[in-house]
Amino acid sequence: MKPQNYQDILAETLIDQETLQNRVAELGAQLSRDYAESQELVLICILRGGMVFLVDLMRHVTVPHQVDFMAISSYGAGARESGGNVRLTMDLKTDIRGKDVLLVEDIIDSGHTISYVLEFLHTRQPHSLKICTLLDKEERREVNVPIDYCGFVIPNKFVFGYGLDLDEYYRNLPFVGVVDLDKYQPPA
Repeated sequence: MKPQNYQDILAETLIDQETLQNRVAELGAQLSRDYAESQELVLICILRGGMVFLVDLMRHVTVPHQVDFMAISSYGAGARESGGNVRLTMDLKTDIRGKDVLLVEDIIDSGHTISYVLEFLHTRQPHSLKICTLLDKEERREVNVPIDYCGFVIPNKFVFGYGLDLDEYYRNLPFVGVVDLDKYQPPA
């Protein structure tokens, strides 16, 4: 089934391209300062939503670092509802013991997924473990998680673009948009 044209279901542009890029550059500069003395920094991206943010962010991190990826399944019945059922679908290739680890995430809402990832990674004994999220939907939080670096706190709206998908499409958009739920038709 062909996806709906995003322009037909875009209610508003929540964060435009210029604002996104400026904030990512600011985060990269802050991370470069904060990790200037790090012996071994590893940026871990939670796939797939965080990949666009990671790529842009790492271009602004001036300290040497490695990159690795994890995939987590956390969405159950519908694309807009994050469930408590979280499972690892792809593990790291990097040994993080004794290293400074920064989780790079696209969005944190309920907190279930990132809480699971934190617990899982703590068992591997990193030197430090922090979270950098592009978007924080704090009003949806069900599990308290320590967010160390945040791009934007956003309202409880269904968003897509800049890595966040809409039915697995439109991750490539250079902005974060809000779905018009009156016009959006989920796939059957």
